[in-house]
Amino acid sequence: MPQLPTNTQILAIVNIYNHMVRAMAKPTWAVVVIVVAQLACVEGLGVNWGNQASQNLHPRNIVQMLKDNNITKIKLFDADTWVVKHFAATGIEVMLGIPNIHLESLADRYSHAKAWVKANLTRHIHQGGVDIRYVVVGNEPFLSAYNGSNLQTTFPALWNIQKAINEVGLGDRIKATIPQNADVYDSGTKGPSAGDFRADIRATMKQIVQFLRDNNAPFVVNIYPFLSLSLNPDFPIEFAFFSGGAQPVQDGSITYTNVLDANLDTLVSALKKAGCGTVPIIVGEIGWPTDGDKYASVELAKKFYDGFFNKIAMTKGTPLYKNSIEYYLFGLTDENLKSIAPGDFERHWGIFTYDGQPKFAVDFLGRNTNKMPVAAKDVKYLEKKWCVYVSTGETADVLAANMDYACTNGDCTALKYGSPCSKLSNSSKVSYAFNMFFQMMYQDVEACDFGGLAKIVTKNATVGNCLFPIALDTDWAWSVAADVRSVFVVGLLVVLLLLEF
Repeated sequence: MPQLPTNTQILAIVNIYNHMVRAMAKPTWAVVVIVVAQLACVEGLGVNWGNQASQNLHPRNIVQMLKDNNITKIKLFDADTWVVKHFAATGIEVMLGIPNIHLESLADRYSHAKAWVKANLTRHIHQGGVDIRYVVVGNEPFLSAYNGSNLQTTFPALWNIQKAINEVGLGDRIKATIPQNADVYDSGTKGPSAGDFRADIRATMKQIVQFLRDNNAPFVVNIYPFLSLSLNPDFPIEFAFFSGGAQPVQDGSITYTNVLDANLDTLVSALKKAGCGTVPIIVGEIGWPTDGDKYASVELAKKFYDGFFNKIAMTKGTPLYKNSIEYYLFGLTDENLKSIAPGDFERHWGIFTYDGQPKFAVDFLGRNTNKMPVAAKDVKYLEKKWCVYVSTGETADVLAANMDYACTNGDCTALKYGSPCSKLSNSSKVSYAFNMFFQMMYQDVEACDFGGLAKIVTKNATVGNCLFPIALDTDWAWSVAADVRSVFVVGLLVVLLLLEF
């Protein structure tokens, strides 16, 4: 029988959290939505939605999807005007975001913050407009992997944005905050009660949390029990879930049976040490992927979410924090362009597939009703055609080279580990790779050639439970509008800078 980890070892493992950078191939917008339960069972529940995919559901489809699932709040990680306007007069509350790349500019000049507020916030505030409640400044800016690159700019940017919001008379209504990774605090090998902010950023974090306290703004933190399990071979598996099968961790008179409570109470202790124990807490990202890792599967994702919803339906807060906490699930849909540097699972966080179809039954109310979430409606697809492999007697090296090209430029992450697609025959795996590349290239005829090793067919190429997807028919005006918006924003910033001088 393997030796169980000691209490001290578990506490040390608990402090190894979401220390990975989600690399983005290009600037993107992502959103978080908050599910409001019809009954007072689960309160303040949310879900992240990102667009790092070859095709994305149109915002009008998302609005329908959110309403059908009783979702009334949404968070964006930038402030794309075209996206934001789709939430006007919908009854959906919005949280705008500012990417890390803008921190230096906003910190450098207050006039830049005023210009941002005017261009991205106040223009939407009118009768029948967008119900904006928060502005998120940066995203996990103090990750250890960033080596302090945002340390001097994040707090000044936050200060300037809130000041600009106050100046236009919206300070009581709209608050600025910063989503932090859980690596900004730890407790070493001791229990959560010893929690404190990381030594290298402690002074800055104290300034930030005192600012949040004084402005009645929340502390937002991202926590991933999945990563604790996936990245640490000695992590006790059941401690990532909520089924009660984990070896308890004792911290004084408090017993912890899951990593989430232990992590959150480490933050609570850090906030108290900074004199900010009253700052409300929001968990900005939490979830479980369904593919791309030995611990990533539909079955384990369902186990995590079932236990999670039951937990937050029955209890408020944690042993050290008795108030309600808003949780934002990660994520809404799969994203097949996310960087897989941290792991293949990065493209499989969605509770829904790329086209808005639910992967498994989940009860947002925590009542074990085992219902499937409502899918996206009126989804438009490209033509019903697929790209498949045709053997021509090619050498193994030629076939391997074409397979590698398709996977490098497409998405083959579902072919690994224990997913249904991993059980395909070798020739079917080649077809899967070719088709994924073909669909991600919007069914371009030239994307189904591979030196004569592929052909386009109209018969569904799906094999068993391994779906061979069809690309979404995205609105052409969306793409064109995005390019026009980019040119407009750059031009506006140039004008503002010229006026400044």
